[in-house]
Amino acid sequence: MAQSFLPTLFEHPYEIDPKYGKSVAYFSMEYAIDNSFKIYSGGLGYLSGSHMRSAGALRQNLVGIGILWTYGYYNQTRAEDGSMAVQYLKKNYNFLEDHNIKFLIRVCNAPVWVKAYFLRPETFGTAPMFFLSTDIEENDEQSRNITRRLYDSNGLTRIAQYVLLGQGGARLFEELGVEPDIYHLNEAHGLAAAFHMLAKNGGNVDEVRKRFVFTTHTPEEAGNEKMDVNLMESFSFFDGLSMEQVRKSIDLHDNTFNFTLAALRLSHIANGVSKLHGEVARQMWSSYSGICPITSITNAQNRAYWQDAELAEAFKANDKTAFDRRKRSLKKDLFRMVGEQTGHVFDQDTLTIVWARRFAAYKRPDLITGNPTCFERMLQRTNRPVQMIWAGKPYPSDYQAVEIFNRLNSLTGRYARCAVLTGYELGLSRLLKNGSDMWLNNPVVTREASGTSGMSAAMNGSVSISTNDGWIREFEKDGENCFIIPEAKPGLSAEARDRSDRDNFYTILEEKVLPLYYDNKEGWYDVVFNSMRDISPEFDSDRMADEYYTKLYNA
Repeated sequence: MAQSFLPTLFEHPYEIDPKYGKSVAYFSMEYAIDNSFKIYSGGLGYLSGSHMRSAGALRQNLVGIGILWTYGYYNQTRAEDGSMAVQYLKKNYNFLEDHNIKFLIRVCNAPVWVKAYFLRPETFGTAPMFFLSTDIEENDEQSRNITRRLYDSNGLTRIAQYVLLGQGGARLFEELGVEPDIYHLNEAHGLAAAFHMLAKNGGNVDEVRKRFVFTTHTPEEAGNEKMDVNLMESFSFFDGLSMEQVRKSIDLHDNTFNFTLAALRLSHIANGVSKLHGEVARQMWSSYSGICPITSITNAQNRAYWQDAELAEAFKANDKTAFDRRKRSLKKDLFRMVGEQTGHVFDQDTLTIVWARRFAAYKRPDLITGNPTCFERMLQRTNRPVQMIWAGKPYPSDYQAVEIFNRLNSLTGRYARCAVLTGYELGLSRLLKNGSDMWLNNPVVTREASGTSGMSAAMNGSVSISTNDGWIREFEKDGENCFIIPEAKPGLSAEARDRSDRDNFYTILEEKVLPLYYDNKEGWYDVVFNSMRDISPEFDSDRMADEYYTKLYNA
């Protein structure tokens, strides 16, 4: 019978399912677990949070390792002129347990104290989790700053954060007196754990590879983080290994350390996060020697957490009247937030489209505004009207994304039927997914590794209108459970590609969506219910967490 691999004080509060008996340590920089626990920025955190919930529900022998960010990511607010403002507030979490677990790691060849806090699984319905902090009185100010801000804009601080997650996470298990069978790096931020294990095993690369698996989320080679290997050595990233050992272990012949490539060479198997992304990743890294096989495990979201219970009940009973009644109530809740933030009063009987996720240029939040005539006509219709909402948090130092956010915010001031909302975290995300009729997703095709926001939207009766990228390729039945924006012709300029996607969006809206929503409500709810039927179990994170065992951990 499989047993929890953690010491008694921290052991799993359930009997381990034998098929999930192998012990796994899951490393992630961010987890979106609860709206009160602000240690996440976007999709990576939402994915990790859903994984932890499903790992607990399936009784898996898995433990999550993260960092306790004192100031979180950032609080997104507005300046006096309405533009986006960034606010850092110190957070205190009384639900984290302090068992006085403290130990030393080395950062920049200097000792740094690390404290580990425990999140009991019963608190939020997850697997057991530990969160590391250096923001404690034993450390100097520079060391304390390591865990203050998620994805600190200072690149040197980020190296220290990566050392902490990887080396600190591996050291935690030594302090606990246990050793996991598998170390799962969710993205390469925790890669220092592999070098710690390499040093511990006398430079035996094969011993490290058999213990490590890796999930990559970045579908472009240029988007994978690179740093100077000598700079990283000066930060003690390699935990005392000689540069000769480091170079040999990852076949490095210059001074550019590529995190993803190193992770692929120090793991025995890796995965992309959708079938398309798996294909893109295999092609992207095919010219490099010594990398592990790359499979695919499509991202998913936790239905038990995200799905509104009354909507689920009406759907299960095939009661479209009850479903419509509940949807209107949920729209009212969302529109109350719209009014509080913007002063715009929205109508429950109007088709409401939402674009909400991390703001980034490749996700093209402002795509549909590129044709001012069509955009204005959409928002000023008297027959078959449309309401539009944007929400999302760009990285504070991503000035292009911040500029797009501010431009949209300024634009929405001219129209009563659109709004930009701030504070896109779990709570607002739930309101938007519950209260929207359609979920717009329009990244440049192949640029979005998976994308998951549309999954939890579909669980709540919000129909996707999307470019054919990421997860939706595995879900879509165009016109039956979603609406797909046709792919632009290959070889077009970026401007022509955007024009094609934008024109196709407006064509679909005018010719398919609006007539269905306003003139054939029965047909509209057929699409809604088809979407809800097809989203689960395939895109429920229980399936995903199961596949990680069958396709990665037990491989």
